[in-house]
Amino acid sequence: MSPRLFEALWDATLETLLMVGISAAIVWVAGIALAVVLVTTGKGQIFAAPRLHRTLGSVVNAVRATPFIILLVALIPLTRLLVGTTIGVWAAIVPLTISATPFFARIAEVSLREVGTGVIEAAQAMGCRKRHIVFDVLLPEAMPGIIGGFAITLIALIGASAMAGAIGAGGLGDLAIRYGYQRYDTTVMAAVIIVLIAMVGVIQLVSDRTVNRLKRR
Repeated sequence: MSPRLFEALWDATLETLLMVGISAAIVWVAGIALAVVLVTTGKGQIFAAPRLHRTLGSVVNAVRATPFIILLVALIPLTRLLVGTTIGVWAAIVPLTISATPFFARIAEVSLREVGTGVIEAAQAMGCRKRHIVFDVLLPEAMPGIIGGFAITLIALIGASAMAGAIGAGGLGDLAIRYGYQRYDTTVMAAVIIVLIAMVGVIQLVSDRTVNRLKRR
């Protein structure tokens, strides 16, 4: 690989890390918040609000059911409104975040629902306030599962960022299309694949170690 292409690979990797990093930070906060609302507003839960629960659930399901490439195009007006452009790294962050948040929220919701009802009832019997049950019982108990699910979300974000690169978002996907596919440069294509595999491997390794550490506490 020539120095010019190596530099292009390095720049594309940084762009992908930027896209995924910013999107992931937003998804972590928004996804957990959405999951908590979905869990605690269900029938018989501590903040029971069945109508809100059904509405949020429907919205989450609708976004999750929409293929990312279609969502990418459908959100062009919103993307232009928020960031002033529809191409480049910052434009990709909008659809990446909107697509991944419901996905992660459902994973986090499963982890939160796995917290034993006995633990929650014990906290209520001790006189814990509802917000304390959420932050001191539900979230800490579910955190290993949430982190494991977040790793899955991060890996999905990397794949989606590569797809977004195919329509001008930059990053490794854009490099693979412009050089690996359109110019039939198998070296660039192989290099992109290796970098993506490395990213996924690091994420999974860090996630597994973090989850194991939390479970030993």
